[in-house]
Amino acid sequence: MGTSSFVNHRIASAVKRVDFVSDRVLCTVLRGHWCNVVVWNMQAPSEEKGDDSKDSFYEELVQIFDHSSKDNMKILLGDFNAKWGQRIL
Repeated sequence: MGTSSFVNHRIASAVKRVDFVSDRVLCTVLRGHWCNVVVWNMQAPSEEKGDDSKDSFYEELVQIFDHSSKDNMKILLGDFNAKWGQRIL
């Protein structure tokens, strides 16, 4: 099955590029009406991972945004492993 079977053909035709930046980061560039839309999908290391792993991930995140074109609209999506609510002991 082609991509258009799962995604509206107008949206599928707007996909300019898909880059697997790392095992935790995916970048999709969409052709927009006024500018390109760059969608970053990320998965942060879990709380159980070591500080080096988490620091490395957030350094990568900063580098990505520092090197992104200022002309593109950027959307950041992902699982940042946040913990909500009150912790019950």
